[in-house]
Amino acid sequence: GELTMLGRILCYIVTVDENANGAIVNLGLLYLVYMGMLAVFCTNAINIYAGINGLEAGQSYVIGCAILVHNLIEIGNNSANTENHLFSVMIMLSFVGVTLALLGHNWYPASVFVGDTFCYFAGMTFAVVGILGHFSKTVLLFFIPQIINFIYSTPQLFKFVPCPRHRLPKFNPETGLMGPSTFSCSKDEFRWLKKRPDDTEVANMTVINLCLQILGPMSERTLCIVLLTLQVICCVIGLLIRYKLANLFFDG
Repeated sequence: GELTMLGRILCYIVTVDENANGAIVNLGLLYLVYMGMLAVFCTNAINIYAGINGLEAGQSYVIGCAILVHNLIEIGNNSANTENHLFSVMIMLSFVGVTLALLGHNWYPASVFVGDTFCYFAGMTFAVVGILGHFSKTVLLFFIPQIINFIYSTPQLFKFVPCPRHRLPKFNPETGLMGPSTFSCSKDEFRWLKKRPDDTEVANMTVINLCLQILGPMSERTLCIVLLTLQVICCVIGLLIRYKLANLFFDG
């Protein structure tokens, strides 16, 4: 059979079985490396994109709903992996229900704080259903804000730029609004990150702080709503990519 665009590119790296219409790709060790990296990324991506009431549980709820929609579409289309998607549905229905209840208590002003435990639990749940449900590539399409946050945070995460222990937005008690948190530096340092060359404070590199820089100070509740709206929009874009653009690269 004729290979897709992605299949032709992959032929330079791995073995693609043309007799299987591009359905079988022998990734070898690369597959195991990818699965490991997916599990590590999912568990940590939510944990570093957090810090305000409702965001951790909120983004997990939105991603969980997006995965459910994907599963139901595949089941409705009689996908070859219907049983795998049914497995994912059973896991995600429980997860979404529990997370929605948690969000009610974690919403601003929060009476319950989720901490690292929930972030790791949520991330690993997404990794497990993605791997065992055979849609590990699609899962990443629902992590667009988390991927952007990771890439934007890379200079601080890898210590190219000073990285404080906590990079949460700061609260202004006089206005009751949140503003971007910063780290100190000299006038000659990190000019590429500064708004003005003589600044001695630079905003921490997270999507949360970037949102505050672009849109200005706002209440914690409003900030959470803005970020969750971004998550919803990105998940919708992810579904559109999966069902409208994926055929350019994958067969079926």
